[in-house]
Amino acid sequence: MTNSDNDWWRDAVVYQVYPRSFADADGDGTGDLRGVRDRLGYLGRLGVDAIWLSPFYTSPLHDGGYDVADYRDVDPRFGTLADFDALVADAHALGIRVIVDLVPNHTSCEHPWFREALRGIGRDRYIFRDSATGGPPNDWESIFGGPAWTQVEDGQWYLHLFDPTQPDLNWEHPEVRAEFRDILRFWLDRGVDGFRVDVAHGMVKAHGLPDVGPKEGRQAEMLGDETVPYFDQDGVHEIYREWRPILDSYPGGRMAVAEAWVSSPARLARYIGPDELHQAFNFDFLLAGFDAKSFREVIDKSLTEARIVGAPTTWVLSNHDVKRHVTRYGSLARARAATLLMLALPGSAYLYQGEELGLPEVLDLPDELREDPAFRRTGDSRDGCRVPLPWSGTAAGGFGFGPPGSAPPWLPQPESWAALTVEAQDRDPGSTLNLYRRALRIRREHPALGGGTLTWLASPEEVLALQRDPGLAVVVNTGEQAVALADLGLAGRVLLASEALDDEGVVPPDTTVWVQL
Repeated sequence: MTNSDNDWWRDAVVYQVYPRSFADADGDGTGDLRGVRDRLGYLGRLGVDAIWLSPFYTSPLHDGGYDVADYRDVDPRFGTLADFDALVADAHALGIRVIVDLVPNHTSCEHPWFREALRGIGRDRYIFRDSATGGPPNDWESIFGGPAWTQVEDGQWYLHLFDPTQPDLNWEHPEVRAEFRDILRFWLDRGVDGFRVDVAHGMVKAHGLPDVGPKEGRQAEMLGDETVPYFDQDGVHEIYREWRPILDSYPGGRMAVAEAWVSSPARLARYIGPDELHQAFNFDFLLAGFDAKSFREVIDKSLTEARIVGAPTTWVLSNHDVKRHVTRYGSLARARAATLLMLALPGSAYLYQGEELGLPEVLDLPDELREDPAFRRTGDSRDGCRVPLPWSGTAAGGFGFGPPGSAPPWLPQPESWAALTVEAQDRDPGSTLNLYRRALRIRREHPALGGGTLTWLASPEEVLALQRDPGLAVVVNTGEQAVALADLGLAGRVLLASEALDDEGVVPPDTTVWVQL
């Protein structure tokens, strides 16, 4: 790794912490900032460069904290501002940077502004409209299903692209823009190193709020590239041009990464640059199938986009909104192989808590315990990837380390996770946890990994082979037959393999190897 401090994000490995499900320090069944702070040594040993904290702000938690009632405080369930400051100080002492989530498209319905709006005060901070038909003002649908409008007592309707408890802000209002500039400074002053911008392609809506018109199936999804009048409007870039000078005015390479779903690489490129944001998540890799052709097409497309914008690609396989990739790919072996491919690619990588343990999606949660608002409206649920982490033991998985008699985790952990705890994997050289540790150590130390470019090598149809200079080859076997390195013209020492090799010269199916040439 050769990037300067200001460019640290270009090849960083960032670990997403979903605080409610990471570690519970006070024994109430809910993860908290003290829990994160107490486990920073674990993250340091894992080898990550930064952590991204999903929302911990004051919130009724109707949507897992992405419904913010106070952007400048910590929800009491997660701790205090003093806990946050101590976490940042300890993380920095370990060389770990801290990124926080910023949720600018909407607030909670319990935000003081919206409470005022319901009383008719400052209603233009949000998007309220009358209706001539008696129904919703237009045909927009919520990402969580159903209409994107809810009527209030005086007859007007307010827009919510997500849950009704998440009213959309009106970003044409100067007070909204000024408020978020101040929010940025508040957290930058507390030492945060960057922001993950939630729904970064939202905020600005097409003038006049026109109908979408007839569409087959759902009108739009977060994991999609639909062209709709409430996403990816040109005016959103004015907001980021206001934010970038603020980020640049602080030392140490403060950055922002966009969660943006757009219709083309050219549209995505507009979010990134010296006068806007630093990065945008590349979700194409997450959506790729486990086969060599799909991976190569996505990698080529992503690297082309990176060259267009002059910024590195951000690779990701799992997060708090999608099924864990062990389950998506159908096996732990495939998940491990995909991870070693991802960590060998040029650019930065974002990991989601628990993937280093090889955790599968929890599919059989009781309906009455599910909290995802999308579940109530569509039947789809993200709760299965948010089940609290298993740290130790055989019952509650050691999620809480408070006093005896502590509350069970807010979502139950399956019994099968007893074999996947940190405690169990820590002492197993072949565990997924130790695979991640070795991969991140090699990535940090090897001159070929991190930034740079790649070269494709000749290989059979179901095998992906590439070279990173100086002197590292990566082979991914997605087929059903083993393949010999010699048949690929490769000779060298195997540095790391996602599965144990009987013969260092033969790569079994569903396996990735790193070869020192």
